[in-house]
Amino acid sequence: MTDDASADVLPTSTGKSSDRERSDGSHAGIPALTAAVALAVLAIDQLTKRWALSALAGNESRHVVWTLQWNLTRNSGMAFSQAQGIGPFIGIIAMLVVLWLAWSTRSMTSKLASVAAGLVAGGALGNLADRVFRGGRLLHGSVIDFIDLQWFPIFNVADMAIDIGGVLFVIYVMLGHRRVAAA
Repeated sequence: MTDDASADVLPTSTGKSSDRERSDGSHAGIPALTAAVALAVLAIDQLTKRWALSALAGNESRHVVWTLQWNLTRNSGMAFSQAQGIGPFIGIIAMLVVLWLAWSTRSMTSKLASVAAGLVAGGALGNLADRVFRGGRLLHGSVIDFIDLQWFPIFNVADMAIDIGGVLFVIYVMLGHRRVAAA
C-alpha cells in the first residue's frame, strides 16, 4: 500500500450504537426538542392560569363562543374532578412520569415521540406546579382549571397538552415506530 492510499482509509467505528446515532444526527436533538416542548407547555400553562386567576376571580363564567366559556375552578383531585383530595398521590405520580419521560427520551430517535413526550411532560409539570405552589402544604395545592365547554369537564392548557401528547404516542405506536434500544 502506498502512502497516498493509506490516507484515504477512514477510521472505523467502535461499533457502539451511540457513535452511530451521533454520526448520522438522528438522535442528537431529540432530548433538546422534548425539553423545549415541555418548557413551552409549562410556560403557556402557567401564564394562562395566572390570567385566569386575575381575570376570572370572583366572577361568573364568561361566554366566549358557542359552548366555550371561561369558568375558574380549583381541582384537588385528578382528571374530570374525580377523587378529590388525593392531590399528593397524583403529584408523586406526575413526578415519576416526568422523570421516566426524561430518562426514556435519551434513547428516542423519533421527532413525533419526542414532541409527544414533551407535551405530556410539560402538562404534568404544569399541573404539578399548581399542586406544589397553590396550596398550604407541599403537593396539597389545587390545579387551576378554567376552560369550560359546558358538555365536558372543565380543564386547562396542561390537560390539553397531556391529552394531545397521549394521542401522538398512540399514533406513533400505530405507525409501527419503535424506540431504539440503548446499547
